[in-house]
Amino acid sequence: MTLMRTEINEIPDAVARLLSEGPGPIQTAVQRAKAADPRYFVSVARGSSDHAATYLKYASELLLRKPMASVGPSVRSIYGVELDCTATVGFSVSQSGMSPDIVRMTEAIGQGGAMTIAITNDAASDLARVATCVVPIFAGPERSVAATKTFVTSLVAGLWILAELADDKALIDSIHALPPLLAKAASCDWSAAAAAITGGSLFTVGRGPAWAISNEAALKFKDTCQIHAESYSAAEVMHGPMSIIEEGFPLIAFCAGDAAEPGLVDIVDALADKGAAAFVTSDLSQRSRHLPHVRTGHWLTDPITTIVSFYAMVETIALARGIDPDAPRHLKKVTETV
Repeated sequence: MTLMRTEINEIPDAVARLLSEGPGPIQTAVQRAKAADPRYFVSVARGSSDHAATYLKYASELLLRKPMASVGPSVRSIYGVELDCTATVGFSVSQSGMSPDIVRMTEAIGQGGAMTIAITNDAASDLARVATCVVPIFAGPERSVAATKTFVTSLVAGLWILAELADDKALIDSIHALPPLLAKAASCDWSAAAAAITGGSLFTVGRGPAWAISNEAALKFKDTCQIHAESYSAAEVMHGPMSIIEEGFPLIAFCAGDAAEPGLVDIVDALADKGAAAFVTSDLSQRSRHLPHVRTGHWLTDPITTIVSFYAMVETIALARGIDPDAPRHLKKVTETV
């Protein structure tokens, strides 16, 4: 068994550990964020962590009606610009907490007036040191280069903070009910989609919070399978990208039980009509293949179970291609960019 698969299997326990051990740091972050009375939020992240931040952007805007903007770490580390972040709360997401540009930008937005929250797997990291408060994700050691359980626990930690800020009891309850649903999601059979992915290119598609999951899926195809995958919002794929579609072109669409689902399914079905080998995590589709999926009872937690099912599939694709997903070529676990 690969380290990646072992860590995918550990996701339910990692989330349960976060839910058990995380209330103290979560409540501290919530109280400090409320005291800051932010007009908006910002995020600082790269890679999979940036996809987690995109998910939190949608959650912030949909739950709290406050925009969240992704700030470019190079604004501080390369260009030396100090941002005015008065009345702002910043979410810095990094599994290692060690990348210099993430650390410097977090420190800079704090100096610019932001209250900063570090969501990290290392509560003693440089990122934790410079943030206003730290929310450990309690994922335990993650040895595979491909982030899986740290991505999911980062999603859960950030969403938990936002749900508490919104005082959304239904969402908080759904978050606490996740572990057994994540275990079920890890066993969903996506072998039909895996069998359709035979070439070197594909699309992933989503809308709203599920688009963040689509972004993460595209990255995992690249770094574990050496497949050129591109992620698009369903609102964008019908423009220029649609020209690439030809008979048998693989496409995976990530849906949640939210307001975007019907329209997203219609677009995926339209692409199937143009020849795409289209797969979708929805039962609403008429012309695309349905992928088994686990719904959570809340539209904002649905994408979390979906990415776990995807992870289980993409690991099998890597192995089928003779690639070790634990050690992708050219990559290492901690990427320290400036």
